[in-house]
Parts: sequence; structure tokens; C-alpha cells
Amino acid sequence: MPSTSTTTGLGHLWSRFNRRPALLLVLTTLIWGSNAVAARLAVGHVSPMMLTTARWSIACLALWLVARHQVMAYAPVLRPRWRYLVLMGTCGFTAFNALFYAAAHHTTAVNLALIQGAIPVLVLLGSALFLRLKVTPVQLLGVAITLAGVAIVASRGQWHVLAGLDFNVGDVAILLASLLYAGYTLGLRSRPAVPPLVFFAAIACVAALVSLPLLAAEVLAGRFFWPTPLGWLIIVYVGLMPSFVSQLSFMRGVELIGPARASVFINLNPVFGPALAVLLLGEPLHAYHLLALAMVLGGIWVAERLGVRRN
Repeated sequence: MPSTSTTTGLGHLWSRFNRRPALLLVLTTLIWGSNAVAARLAVGHVSPMMLTTARWSIACLALWLVARHQVMAYAPVLRPRWRYLVLMGTCGFTAFNALFYAAAHHTTAVNLALIQGAIPVLVLLGSALFLRLKVTPVQLLGVAITLAGVAIVASRGQWHVLAGLDFNVGDVAILLASLLYAGYTLGLRSRPAVPPLVFFAAIACVAALVSLPLLAAEVLAGRFFWPTPLGWLIIVYVGLMPSFVSQLSFMRGVELIGPARASVFINLNPVFGPALAVLLLGEPLHAYHLLALAMVLGGIWVAERLGVRRN
């Protein structure tokens, strides 16, 4: 049993950490970036739909333990919006993760993270197309630069691949997943008037339930297999860290410095993901990856900074 002094020391350390928004948000994006590494590690150790279902089941259980009283208190507000909650949980969590983990069987963690990094400009593009948000020419330039970076990743830096649309199926899957998550982000504008933790708990539970038919389909197709010991460790990790701890730390960061400043840290995701893939998996980082990373981040910066200044 730990001594009182040890427990007090850990509590003091967490208290200091909990008041430092930059550390919290860097930790958040580091954990999110590690999800691409976990997805690649999972290949051969746990099937994609099993990983998706188990991830949200664990997250749902963890959220129920910490937020059940709040969820029950806001149930009258959530209940009339059940169709919206099902749509958000299905597209933003279940479908996104199913495509993400399936994509990991065909492409690298570096590609997963870089293509996923385009989500902010996809949200901007979706806002212009579906929400009639006024977009400046400079912001459109930023969108074009980022999407060109994604095209470089998907074509592996080879013009003939791009010209012939001969893309890796995994790269296409993660791009579709990113489009779904961008749609989920746009849908957040209409979320019920409940605390962020309550809303997240509700759609996480929806995601766990909606993923069950996908798991059943995987079993019927003969693609399911029982997770290996490493597979179980990956399941626990993605269920607790990218799905639970990172969400709590991000919410705390938003609480401390506001959503606008906190959202800037999300742009670290395409940096941490490839870095972790190289360090932990030994994946190669080609020159075209570096060019694509510069274009993805540069395009986001142009769209979010220069575009706003000139608006």
C-alpha cells in the first residue's frame, strides 16, 4: 500500500498538471496521435470491428462510472434528441473508427496521421458548402494547399498514381473516415444544451451499441478472431486513453483557455502521429511525407490564421 507521503505527492503533481492547459493539450494530442500507432500494432492481434466495439464499450463503462449521475440528470434533455445522438455516435465515433482501424490493415500509421490531419480544413470546406459560412479566397487557398498535401500522401509522391487514381485502399478509407468526422464536427453546432462530458458519454454509449452489428457482420464474414494478449492490451489502451483520458484532458484544457485557443493544439496531431510511428514502429518517413506534412500544416495555418485576419 502506498505511503501517505507518496499519495500526497502524486496528488500535488496532478493538481499542478491539471492547472497547466498547454501540458494538458499537448498530452491530449500526443494520445490522439498514438491512436494511429495502436491501429497498426493491432493488425494480426485484434480484428478492426472487435477493436471498434471494445474501444467504445470500455469508454462507455469508464464514462458511466464518472458521469452517470450527470447523464441521468440530463436524460430529459437528451431523450427527445435521440435521433441526433444516434447519428452523431454512428458517424463520428463508430463509422470513423471502423474505417480507421480497417485502413490500418492496408496503409501505414504515418499516412493515417497525415491524412487525418486534414480534418480542420474539411470542416472549413463543409461549413462553406452546407452552412453557408462566408469563406475568403485566402481560406480557400489554405484548403487547396492542405488537400494537395493529402493527395501527395495518397499518391506516395508519384504523379502516375495520382493521374490514374490508383490509390491505396487504406488511404481512401482514412480519407472517408476524416470526411465523416468533419461532418460530426459540423453537427456539434446543434448539440443539446448539456455539459460536454454528458454529451460525450451519451454518444460514446451510442457508438458502443451501434458497433455491435458491425462486429456481428465481421464474425459472419469469417474475419473475426480472438484477440491475442497484445490485442487485449491495445483494446484497453484505446478504450481508456484516446477515448477517455484524452477527452477529459481536452475538456479541461478548453475550460482553462477556451475552445478557440485549445483547438490550435489539435494541429499537433499530424506531427505526433508520424513521429510516434517512426520512433515506435520503425516506419520509414519519406521526403514526400515531409512535404505533405508541411503542406497540411501550412494550409491549416493559411486557412485559420491568414484567412481570418483578412476576413
